[in-house]
Parts: sequence; structure tokens; C-alpha cells
Amino acid sequence: MSTRANPRPETLRWQELDHRHHLHPFTDYKDMLAKASRIIVKAEGVYLWDSEGERLIDGMAGLWCVNMGYGRKELAEAAYRQMLELPYYNTFFQTATPPPIELGKAIAEVTPKGLDHVFYANSGSEANDSVVKIVRYFWKLQGKPDKSIFISREFGYHGVTMAAASLSGLKPMHPQFGLPLPGFAHIETAYWWRQGGDMTPEDYGLKAARALEAKILELGPERVAAFIGEPIHGAGGLIVPPMSYWPEIERICRKYDVLLISDEVICGFGRTGNWFGCQTFGVTPDLMTVAKGLSSGYLPISAVVLGPRVADALNRAGEEFVHGFTYSGHPTACAVALENIRLMHAETIVERVRNVIGPYFQKKFAALADHPLVGEVRGKGLLCGIELTADKKTRRNFDPEGKVGLACRNHCFRNGLIMRATRDTMLASPPLIIKESEVDEMVAKFRTCLDLTLKDLPTIGLKS
Repeated sequence: MSTRANPRPETLRWQELDHRHHLHPFTDYKDMLAKASRIIVKAEGVYLWDSEGERLIDGMAGLWCVNMGYGRKELAEAAYRQMLELPYYNTFFQTATPPPIELGKAIAEVTPKGLDHVFYANSGSEANDSVVKIVRYFWKLQGKPDKSIFISREFGYHGVTMAAASLSGLKPMHPQFGLPLPGFAHIETAYWWRQGGDMTPEDYGLKAARALEAKILELGPERVAAFIGEPIHGAGGLIVPPMSYWPEIERICRKYDVLLISDEVICGFGRTGNWFGCQTFGVTPDLMTVAKGLSSGYLPISAVVLGPRVADALNRAGEEFVHGFTYSGHPTACAVALENIRLMHAETIVERVRNVIGPYFQKKFAALADHPLVGEVRGKGLLCGIELTADKKTRRNFDPEGKVGLACRNHCFRNGLIMRATRDTMLASPPLIIKESEVDEMVAKFRTCLDLTLKDLPTIGLKS
């Protein structure tokens, strides 16, 4: 099953067992059974090694999450200490343990003012599923049970539970499961490259935001509970809105008394050059969902962070909030997240992303705009999307979409670079601790892969 000429025996064994027993997420199983799994066995800093000893630079920080890089002994030791003292106890029955208490304080110290109540879960999907329940409960407490519809955006990604996938605007996620559920609506997002036409980005940002107002009026403000969005789309194609977009979204939400939710699962904890993406765009949400960078991916943990309006309503309800998870506030996961935040402060990670490595990263990737395949390079901090195009001047997409991006992604893997493709947009999101020399290595490898993809165009099967 190995793609190499003489794979190591342990590689073949793991590949066989993987095929026999392991169902992977987001995978065509029939296709995978005809191929060999890549087995990752070791990591350090921004690098991974596979079972054949080949080194790859991780341009995606795992799945947007390993912000502090691999091999951080401080995080491993925090888990070890907590596991020896109290590996697990639940937070049901009016009981708590020290780590979630201390972590709540640490989160409140870096979130926008007023967002200082934390409900813990285990993944971004669970956090977004929880926020749906919290918001609907909030409006029932206000005597407005019909105010229950959520509006989100095309190309948005909010997770894979039934509710979170319904929030998501990635249409391929819906047909297999009969989604979206009732009570979820979607609007155009601020995708200037694809949808901006002849408008300036700032004018288009206002136009795209006003699609929210039109949808609220269509559905009825008395029925719309909340609007949720990622400050910058991640899995949907690294779509960066114009700076005019989010302030207008906030204005519309306040006008119609619609709660504003910032999905910070990818953008949170320094990725955009601020602690949270909403701060980068100058807005203050009513609620935020966080995960990934909260623990740098070392252990599963997520949270909903509530502002005063919603938190006060829950605290005054006088009845049981019938929602929660066995591992809500897991002490070991919380201990690791707490140490992760301590390290971010100690190493001034957010400031470094904002002032040093983020600008360097953006400058180096922006230089790829001269490549014949590249239509647009967009990003903030340590997020970058490289839109591959059939025609730079007209912003014409390849037909069919996705084949060129997939070919480029495969070249990246074969050349020691992990990047991701969404449609024909290549995505980069390396660990926040990446060095300038490692950025140079990423960009050099990626330019080679662009050249290889350009040579492949006649064989990819595109329509003329």
C-alpha cells in the first residue's frame, strides 16, 4: 500500500491496520482503500516527520490549531502534573476543579471587555452547537421564543454536528444528512475576488454586509435570533472581508436586536495579530466561540464566551440549564490551555504576529502574485489564501473548480510542504512560532509547486 519503492515494515503494518479499522473524517473511503495512508510519527517546531523519515513543513499548524508549535515540553508537563494530581472530575452538581476556574479568568483577561463568562466544551463543533442552544434559551428567557432563526454565510464553516453543520454554508456538507435543519438561513459572504465585480473592496464590503439586513427583513426581525460568522473564513477558502464589512454587520445587528456571534475557532488566540479576529476588524460580539488555539491543539477543548447581556440572563433564570458534556471543563485539558495562554503572554506571541512575523509572512506570500496561476493573495497575520485563476484580468475560475487546487496540494505534499486546497484556493496557516527562515522555506517550496501545477494544466482535465 505504500507509494514508496521500499517502504519500511512498520509503515506497511500501520497502513494495513489503518485501512482495516480506521474510518477517517472527510474521506472518500473507496478512493482511500486504493491508496496508502501517510503515517505521521514525530513533530518538532513547525516540522513533521512521516514513518519513512521524510520531513514536511506544516503550513497548516495541524488543522489551524498548533499555534505554539510541536514539542512544547511546557504543555506536556502541564498535562502530566495535572494527570498525577487530578486527571478528571466533572463540573456537574455544583462542583468545580481549579483548572477550569483559573482558565476562565485567563480567558476573560484577553477577550473583548465584558465577554467574561465561559461555558466549556470539547471542539469547535460542540461550541457552536452549544451557542445555538444558549441563544435560543436566551430569547425564551426574554419572552421571545419565536426569535430562533440563525443567519450565517455562504462558505462559512462552523463544524459538523447537526446544528453546527446547519450553520455552515459549505453546501457539500448538507445533502448526505438532510441538512440544514429548519431555523437556519444563509446569505452571501464578502468574497470580493469572486463576487465584487467592478466595485472597490470597501464599497463591496458594505453591499455584502447589507445582505444581512435584507435577510432579517425577509424573515422578520422578531424571528431572527443571531448572526454568526468567522472574522476571516477558514475552511471556506480563506476569504478576508474588506475592513468596511464587519462594522456594518455590527450596526445591522444592533439595529434589529439580533445577537452577534464571532466564531473565533480559527482566528482566535493570535492568528490575525490580535487575541481575537473580531478585534482585528473593530467589532465587539455578544458571544464568541473558541477552540483550536486555546490549547494549541495539544488536548481537545473549546468554549463559548458570553457577554454580559446573555450571561446575566442565564444567571438570573432560576432554573436548570439542561445542557453540558461529560468533559466540560476537563481539568487536564484546562491545565494545558492555561499553560498555553501563559506561554503566549511570556513569549509575546500576539505582538510578534502583529508586528514582526505576520507582516513578514504576508509580504513574502504577496510576492507570489506575479506567478501566472495566482490571481489574488489575501490574508491577515499568519493566515493566507492564494487564489489560483484561469484568467487574472477577468478573475475567471477554472472549470471545473477544484482540480487545479487538488493538483497543487498534491505537489505540496510530495515536496515536503503541507498546505490545504479549498476549491482552487491554496490555504496557509502555520504555527505562530514560525521563524522568518521557515517562512522563506514555505514560500520557496510553494513557488516550486505552483510551477509544477502550471506544467500539469494540460493534463488536469479542464474545460476549454
